[in-house]
Amino acid sequence: LDVVDNLHVVVEVRPNAEQDPHGEGILGIYEGVALGDRGIDYSGFLPDRISVFMEPHLSLGLNRDDLREEIRRTVLHEVAHHLGIDDNRLHELGWD
Repeated sequence: LDVVDNLHVVVEVRPNAEQDPHGEGILGIYEGVALGDRGIDYSGFLPDRISVFMEPHLSLGLNRDDLREEIRRTVLHEVAHHLGIDDNRLHELGWD
């Protein structure tokens, strides 16, 4: 995507307590400053980060193809946050 800027995507085993404070078993998380929230003074920041969590995905018990699709949906969901699309809008679009 040409609009993605200063973003790393990583795979981690499971979320830490800060990423998932309620222990909900989240599948992924976006941490950073969404593109629309960046001002003209945005520079020198560490890259934004999308973390995709392996154990919560595997615990879904999906077959290989369905697991691949769920991982894809998770990454796209988090990229949407990077682009500034919130959970309410994603829900309206059927991406929850």
